[in-house]
Amino acid sequence: MKTEMEKYLAGEPFCFLDSEIAASKEKATRLCKKYNEIDTSDLEEQNKVIQELFGSCRGKVYMQPPFNCDVGKNIHVGQDFLTNYNVTILDVDKVTIGDYCMIGPNSTISTVNHPLTAKGRRDKLSITKPVLIGNDVWIGANCVILPGVMIGNNVVIGAGAVVTKDIPDNCVVGGVPAKVIKTLEA
Repeated sequence: MKTEMEKYLAGEPFCFLDSEIAASKEKATRLCKKYNEIDTSDLEEQNKVIQELFGSCRGKVYMQPPFNCDVGKNIHVGQDFLTNYNVTILDVDKVTIGDYCMIGPNSTISTVNHPLTAKGRRDKLSITKPVLIGNDVWIGANCVILPGVMIGNNVVIGAGAVVTKDIPDNCVVGGVPAKVIKTLEA
Protein backbone atom coordinates (compact mmCIF):
# COMPACT_ATOMS: atom_id res chain seq x y z
CA MET A 1 0.00 0.00 0.00
CA LYS A 2 1.36 3.42 -1.00
CA THR A 3 1.99 6.17 1.51
CA GLU A 4 0.29 9.52 0.96
CA MET A 5 3.66 10.98 -0.12
CA GLU A 6 4.10 8.17 -2.66
CA LYS A 7 0.61 8.91 -4.01
CA TYR A 8 1.44 12.62 -4.16
CA LEU A 9 4.69 12.01 -6.04
CA ALA A 10 2.89 9.65 -8.45
CA GLY A 11 0.26 12.29 -9.29
CA GLU A 12 -2.54 10.36 -7.60
CA PRO A 13 -5.14 11.74 -5.17
CA PHE A 14 -3.60 12.04 -1.70
CA CYS A 15 -4.61 13.17 1.79
CA PHE A 16 -3.29 16.69 2.31
CA LEU A 17 -3.40 16.29 6.11
CA ASP A 18 -0.76 13.55 6.04
CA SER A 19 2.12 14.49 8.36
CA GLU A 20 4.81 13.90 5.72
CA ILE A 21 2.92 16.07 3.20
CA ALA A 22 2.39 18.79 5.81
CA ALA A 23 6.09 18.75 6.70
CA SER A 24 7.02 19.29 3.05
CA LYS A 25 4.92 22.47 3.05
CA GLU A 26 6.27 23.78 6.35
CA LYS A 27 9.61 24.91 4.88
CA ALA A 28 7.81 26.98 2.23
CA THR A 29 5.58 28.54 4.89
CA ARG A 30 8.63 29.59 6.90
CA LEU A 31 10.47 30.94 3.84
CA CYS A 32 7.42 32.91 2.65
CA LYS A 33 7.12 34.46 6.12
CA LYS A 34 10.84 35.32 6.07
CA TYR A 35 10.54 36.82 2.57
CA ASN A 36 7.50 38.89 3.49
CA GLU A 37 9.33 40.40 6.48
CA ILE A 38 12.41 41.56 4.50
CA ASP A 39 12.69 45.30 3.89
CA THR A 40 11.60 45.82 0.28
CA SER A 41 14.76 47.83 -0.43
CA ASP A 42 16.96 44.81 0.44
CA LEU A 43 16.84 43.11 -2.97
CA GLU A 44 19.91 41.00 -2.20
CA GLU A 45 18.31 39.38 0.85
CA GLN A 46 15.02 38.92 -1.01
CA ASN A 47 16.89 37.15 -3.81
CA LYS A 48 18.62 34.80 -1.35
CA VAL A 49 15.27 33.68 0.05
CA ILE A 50 13.75 33.32 -3.44
CA GLN A 51 16.69 31.14 -4.53
CA GLU A 52 16.11 28.90 -1.50
CA LEU A 53 12.33 28.85 -1.94
CA PHE A 54 11.89 28.32 -5.70
CA GLY A 55 12.85 25.22 -7.66
CA SER A 56 14.65 27.38 -10.24
CA CYS A 57 15.07 30.97 -11.41
CA ARG A 58 16.72 31.74 -14.75
CA GLY A 59 17.07 35.46 -14.10
CA LYS A 60 15.97 38.43 -12.00
CA VAL A 61 12.93 38.02 -9.77
CA TYR A 62 10.98 40.94 -8.34
CA MET A 63 8.13 40.13 -5.97
CA GLN A 64 6.21 42.61 -3.87
CA PRO A 65 5.25 41.11 -0.51
CA PRO A 66 3.19 39.46 0.62
CA PHE A 67 3.88 36.39 -1.47
CA ASN A 68 2.72 32.92 -0.48
CA CYS A 69 3.09 29.43 -1.90
CA ASP A 70 2.55 25.80 -0.86
CA VAL A 71 5.85 24.06 -1.61
CA GLY A 72 8.08 26.57 -3.40
CA LYS A 73 10.36 23.98 -4.99
CA ASN A 74 7.68 23.28 -7.61
CA ILE A 75 7.92 26.87 -8.92
CA HIS A 76 10.24 27.45 -11.90
CA VAL A 77 10.51 30.98 -13.35
CA GLY A 78 12.36 32.53 -16.27
CA GLN A 79 14.06 35.89 -16.87
CA ASP A 80 12.64 39.04 -15.25
CA PHE A 81 9.77 37.48 -13.30
CA LEU A 82 7.65 40.08 -11.50
CA THR A 83 4.72 39.88 -9.11
CA ASN A 84 2.77 42.67 -7.52
CA TYR A 85 1.33 42.55 -3.99
CA ASN A 86 -0.48 39.55 -2.52
CA VAL A 87 0.22 36.89 -5.15
CA THR A 88 -0.33 33.26 -4.19
CA ILE A 89 1.00 30.25 -6.08
CA LEU A 90 -0.44 26.95 -4.83
CA ASP A 91 2.38 24.85 -6.26
CA VAL A 92 1.45 21.42 -4.96
CA ASP A 93 2.26 20.38 -8.55
CA LYS A 94 4.74 22.01 -10.93
CA VAL A 95 4.30 25.66 -11.99
CA THR A 96 6.52 26.71 -14.89
CA ILE A 97 6.54 30.39 -15.83
CA GLY A 98 8.47 31.67 -18.84
CA ASP A 99 10.58 34.76 -19.43
CA TYR A 100 9.37 38.35 -18.96
CA CYS A 101 6.16 37.49 -17.13
CA MET A 102 4.25 39.77 -14.76
CA ILE A 103 1.50 38.90 -12.30
CA GLY A 104 -0.83 41.59 -10.98
CA PRO A 105 -1.91 42.04 -7.36
CA ASN A 106 -4.22 39.59 -5.61
CA SER A 107 -3.81 36.89 -8.26
CA THR A 108 -3.67 33.15 -7.64
CA ILE A 109 -2.17 30.30 -9.61
CA SER A 110 -3.40 26.94 -8.36
CA THR A 111 -2.28 23.42 -9.24
CA VAL A 112 -4.47 21.78 -6.62
CA ASN A 113 -8.12 20.82 -6.59
CA HIS A 114 -10.36 18.63 -4.47
CA PRO A 115 -12.86 15.89 -5.38
CA LEU A 116 -16.43 16.64 -6.38
CA THR A 117 -17.62 13.86 -4.09
CA ALA A 118 -18.46 14.67 -0.49
CA LYS A 119 -16.60 11.54 0.63
CA GLY A 120 -13.43 12.63 -1.16
CA ARG A 121 -13.59 16.06 0.47
CA ARG A 122 -14.28 14.49 3.90
CA ASP A 123 -11.20 12.32 3.35
CA LYS A 124 -9.25 15.57 2.71
CA LEU A 125 -8.07 14.43 -0.72
CA SER A 126 -6.16 16.66 -3.11
CA ILE A 127 -5.83 16.22 -6.86
CA THR A 128 -3.13 18.11 -8.75
CA LYS A 129 -2.32 19.16 -12.31
CA PRO A 130 0.66 21.31 -13.38
CA VAL A 131 0.36 24.85 -14.77
CA LEU A 132 2.53 26.06 -17.65
CA ILE A 133 2.80 29.75 -18.55
CA GLY A 134 4.73 30.86 -21.65
CA ASN A 135 6.95 33.88 -22.26
CA ASP A 136 5.82 37.53 -22.20
CA VAL A 137 2.61 36.87 -20.26
CA TRP A 138 0.92 39.59 -18.23
CA ILE A 139 -1.64 38.33 -15.72
CA GLY A 140 -3.75 41.28 -14.56
CA ALA A 141 -5.01 42.04 -11.07
CA ASN A 142 -7.32 39.62 -9.25
CA CYS A 143 -6.91 36.76 -11.73
CA VAL A 144 -7.18 33.05 -11.01
CA ILE A 145 -5.35 30.39 -13.03
CA LEU A 146 -6.80 26.92 -12.39
CA PRO A 147 -5.02 23.53 -12.29
CA GLY A 148 -3.87 21.99 -15.55
CA VAL A 149 -3.98 25.22 -17.58
CA MET A 150 -1.37 25.97 -20.26
CA ILE A 151 -1.01 29.62 -21.29
CA GLY A 152 0.81 30.42 -24.53
CA ASN A 153 3.35 33.14 -25.31
CA ASN A 154 2.53 36.86 -25.60
CA VAL A 155 -0.74 36.66 -23.68
CA VAL A 156 -2.51 39.33 -21.63
CA ILE A 157 -5.04 38.11 -19.09
CA GLY A 158 -7.48 40.88 -18.19
CA ALA A 159 -8.14 41.86 -14.59
CA GLY A 160 -10.53 39.56 -12.76
CA ALA A 161 -10.33 36.73 -15.29
CA VAL A 162 -10.66 33.11 -14.24
CA VAL A 163 -8.62 30.93 -16.59
CA THR A 164 -10.15 27.45 -16.72
CA LYS A 165 -8.82 26.21 -20.08
CA ASP A 166 -5.66 26.45 -22.18
CA ILE A 167 -4.94 29.82 -23.82
CA PRO A 168 -3.26 30.08 -27.26
CA ASP A 169 -0.33 32.38 -28.13
CA ASN A 170 -0.75 36.07 -29.01
CA CYS A 171 -4.05 37.06 -27.48
CA VAL A 172 -5.90 38.99 -24.80
CA VAL A 173 -8.32 37.00 -22.67
CA GLY A 174 -10.85 38.12 -20.10
CA GLY A 175 -13.99 37.16 -18.24
CA VAL A 176 -15.29 34.31 -16.15
CA PRO A 177 -14.48 31.85 -17.56
CA ALA A 178 -11.74 33.59 -19.55
CA LYS A 179 -12.17 33.70 -23.33
CA VAL A 180 -10.11 35.18 -26.14
CA ILE A 181 -11.29 38.75 -26.76
CA LYS A 182 -8.53 40.05 -29.01
CA THR A 183 -5.65 38.74 -31.11
CA LEU A 184 -2.21 40.34 -30.66
CA GLU A 185 0.64 40.69 -33.15
CA ALA A 186 3.36 38.12 -32.57
